[in-house]
Amino acid sequence: MTDRRSTQQFSTERFKAFADAVVAIAMTLLILPLLESVSDAGTEGLTTADFFHENSGQLFSFGLSFVLIANFWMEHHRQYTEVTSITPALLWINIAWMATIVWLPVPTAMLGQMDTDPLQEIVYIGTLILTQITTLAARVYLLRHPEMTTATTARVRHGAAADIAAIMLFALALAVALLIGDQGYFALFLLVLTGIVSHLIYRLWTHGKPGTTGETAADARE
Repeated sequence: MTDRRSTQQFSTERFKAFADAVVAIAMTLLILPLLESVSDAGTEGLTTADFFHENSGQLFSFGLSFVLIANFWMEHHRQYTEVTSITPALLWINIAWMATIVWLPVPTAMLGQMDTDPLQEIVYIGTLILTQITTLAARVYLLRHPEMTTATTARVRHGAAADIAAIMLFALALAVALLIGDQGYFALFLLVLTGIVSHLIYRLWTHGKPGTTGETAADARE
């Protein structure tokens, strides 16, 4: 007899609404340390200019994490717009993804309020790597179960290649950050190379595979 748990389907709309709510809460939590700093600034009689100067680290960490979470959400939204069913396995992969998103405000607060040290960089950038790994795991699952998405195989492969590229660049950024110390987080700008690296990975991945001849980025957008 087929295990009922292995074939159970979950509502895609409720799943997406839940994921959106989790991301919204995580993005909101990013601002809380700054709100506390505003209160402290008022108590200390600081001017607005003093506030921005003394909390430049928190402002940088807020902006960086806000943009990163927004980028993760936009990619998640694009991916799951085309997903037609949610199985328990895919749901748990996404719960792991949401766990990394919810955790990110913690290392963000560390980045904004504490002196930079190697463990802090590992925790912050390591969290980003885990987020990207769970994103990749979902794409691999969809490649194995193409009936669960209306996206073409080429589109899913392009997405997976982009995930692999991002993981590699996050890991490279972490290595650079550990080497240069205080200014290490600026190494995250290496992510602007994601498109170039993902294209190379995709070409290597599909080289010689049947049915991939002539596939382009335009095919992936269909």
